[in-house]
Amino acid sequence: MITTGIITISDRASQGVYEDLGGPALRAASEGYGWQVQAEVIVPDDLVAIQQAIQSLSAQGCGLILTTGGTGIAERDVTPEAIRGIMRVEIPGFGELMRMRSLELTPNAILSRCLAAIVQRSLVIALPGKPQGAVDCLSFVLGAIPHSVKLAQKVPTSC
Repeated sequence: MITTGIITISDRASQGVYEDLGGPALRAASEGYGWQVQAEVIVPDDLVAIQQAIQSLSAQGCGLILTTGGTGIAERDVTPEAIRGIMRVEIPGFGELMRMRSLELTPNAILSRCLAAIVQRSLVIALPGKPQGAVDCLSFVLGAIPHSVKLAQKVPTSC
C-alpha cells in the first residue's frame, strides 16, 4: 500500500478565506486507488512553508506526496521552485505527460509547471490547483507511481 501525504498550497485556503477543494479531491482519488492518506496539510504560497511541509510528510513516512496549487505562472506560484530547492532528482516525464494530456482538455495547460521529483525518500508530484485538473493529471501518471515510490524508498546499500 502506498502511504500518501497531501499538501494544498493556497494563500486563501491557508487563511480560511477559501474552502480547500483540491485536497479533498486528491484524498478521494488516492483512496480510490487504494492508497492510505496519512496526512493532509494546507500551507500558503510560500517557498519555505512548502519545503517544510514536504520534508515533514517525508519524515513521517509518506512514500508519495501530492501537492495541489502553485504550479501556474502567477507571481505567488512558487511550488516548482520550492520542490527543486530540496529535491534529489527531478523526473521530467511526469510533467511532460501531464501537460501533453492536459492540452487535450484545455489550451491553458501549456502554462502548467507540474512536475515530479524525489525528495528524501518520497515521490513528490506537483499538481494543478484546480481540483479536477489535479485529479486528471494524477490519473495520467498513475501507472508510473508504484514503481517510482518503490525506487524512492529503497535504502541504498553499501559495498
